[in-house]
Amino acid sequence: MTVSAPTIRLTVGQAVVRFLANQWSERDGERQKLFAGCLGIFGHGNVAGVGQALLQNERAGGAEHLPYVLARNEQAMVHLAVAYARQKDRLQTWACTASIGPGSTNMLTGAALATVNRLPVLLLPADTFATRVSEPVLQELEVPYAADLTVNDAFRPLSRFFDRVNRPEQLPSALLGAMRVLTDPVETGAVTIALPQDVQAEAYDWPAELFAERVWRIARPPAEAADIADAAAIIRSARRPFVVAGGGVHYSGAEAALRAFCEATGIPVGESQAGKGSLPHGHPQAMGAVGSTGTTAANALARDADVVIGIGTRYSDFTTASRTAFQNPDVRFININVARFDTGKHAGLSVVADAREALAALGAALDGYAVAPEYRQRQASLWRDWDARVEATYHPGPEVVDTLAGGVLTQGMVLGRVNELSDPRDVVVCAAGSMPGDLHKLWRVRDRKAYHVEYGYSCMGYEIPGGIGVRLADPDRDVFILVGDGSYLMMPTELVTAVQEHTKVIIVLVQNHGFHSIGSLSESLGSQRFGTRYRYRDDATGRLDGGKLPIDLAANARSLGATVIEVRSPDELDHAIKNAKAAPAAGGPVVIHVETDPTVHAPDSESWWDVPVSQVSELDSTRRAYQTYAAHKASQRPHVAPTERTPR
Repeated sequence: MTVSAPTIRLTVGQAVVRFLANQWSERDGERQKLFAGCLGIFGHGNVAGVGQALLQNERAGGAEHLPYVLARNEQAMVHLAVAYARQKDRLQTWACTASIGPGSTNMLTGAALATVNRLPVLLLPADTFATRVSEPVLQELEVPYAADLTVNDAFRPLSRFFDRVNRPEQLPSALLGAMRVLTDPVETGAVTIALPQDVQAEAYDWPAELFAERVWRIARPPAEAADIADAAAIIRSARRPFVVAGGGVHYSGAEAALRAFCEATGIPVGESQAGKGSLPHGHPQAMGAVGSTGTTAANALARDADVVIGIGTRYSDFTTASRTAFQNPDVRFININVARFDTGKHAGLSVVADAREALAALGAALDGYAVAPEYRQRQASLWRDWDARVEATYHPGPEVVDTLAGGVLTQGMVLGRVNELSDPRDVVVCAAGSMPGDLHKLWRVRDRKAYHVEYGYSCMGYEIPGGIGVRLADPDRDVFILVGDGSYLMMPTELVTAVQEHTKVIIVLVQNHGFHSIGSLSESLGSQRFGTRYRYRDDATGRLDGGKLPIDLAANARSLGATVIEVRSPDELDHAIKNAKAAPAAGGPVVIHVETDPTVHAPDSESWWDVPVSQVSELDSTRRAYQTYAAHKASQRPHVAPTERTPR
């Protein structure tokens, strides 16, 4: 007699929610729920499917509860989930559900950001009817040559895994495939499961074991012994080795291993945006940011390095200064990364491994090796010079202060006061504009998780939802969100979500009446800050060069429910920061509004970023800029020479 396996009758939406509530991740013996909850905005495409399932789940409570948070913008809720995942070292994330059509396609930018930054997030966009009985339905894209194409197919190139569940029977394989990618440190990114609205509400008898607790182990692959031996031999032959620390150092939890490695060898460290904080400020080998927005100390050492050890970095153009950072004609690369794709860059020696495991093995293989004392002395000298520039930026003298209009500060002064008055464990969040570059070179990081700048996609509008995600992930830390007026205007709506969830985030809103970063870039490229300032259109000229627009962002933030403090002097800013930190943890968002002068810049990195300039122009400014561009372009290097392995 055959005994049938037990089944549970649920709709597809209910099955999705129940399955997600029972997924766990594990690393180094520590387990945590893979999904902290589900973010969503409901419309006709998901309100009766996933929406009904979340309601039912909330009413039931218990161990299988999947918390729901109402967001205000679909792109923003993906940013929140991504920031949460980053703060949790990719061990936890959120699911995001949106309605059919524009609700779902609003998540596309968030999907791109997640995949570019290799951060896990599960997207559940609603889709058109699988049965097609009512087509064309509201918000359906009709394509004459492909009847099965929907707007959700736009997620395919932006996702690390994509599936569409047209029948309930397809759901288990879709969910298991999604979990595999979300928990793979090499493959992770945006994962999309498109759910037709009729299928979401369809009932099915599911095998009960589908909803059993399931643990996904996050692996720490060790390096091949031969690769470690080759890397050690190359480093031993070096006179000026240099480490580039990327985000993989943080995701691996390899900060202590890197610190031990550098203290034993004396090898200096430059950090990418994602890797900033790999060594704490003040460590003898910590040279700060490297590349286009780097410190002069790190860039000077990178320029002369004969061996570059990349750890968990993907070598973006900002990190390599568009391939002009490493100028030693004999430079060789050793690339340590969990992803083989990244280890092959710059024709380096490929060491495929978890960063912490590789550093431990490499440190053992280099026992007794250290750089020459003169090299350590040069590191210390270069850093002293740079740190003095930072101090002068944080606390400028009268030659700068006396040029400022009343009530206006420099951006460097704002960053300095936030840095000095925040606690070491407080987190700074930023994403776009001029502040990411200034933070990269100026911010003094004192804790491994205290720096959160999204610069893989540099997405305007990320800051506020990202900061909320960080605070939800780490509620014992204050979160300082630094955002310019241009980026603030892209997505202030999640202030309402912070109010709703009693989430305290401190938003330092810098008003400079335009796009500070792109304005400076435009000027340097000979485009005269065209289209980068918030101005009236002048009736006489027909151009956007009239007076400043009367934008009151403080009033806007106040209208959305935030507590707002307006400051007009350094002393007022100091008091505002202290008062914001003293505000109750469940008091909701606090906005500090401050006006800055966009023409006062942070100290130069003595580096470059490749942004092409018009080769011909009627404008003298553009012609001059092209001459400068061509000179920099001549220093770009392909880095294709092979890094030799040790003969066996």
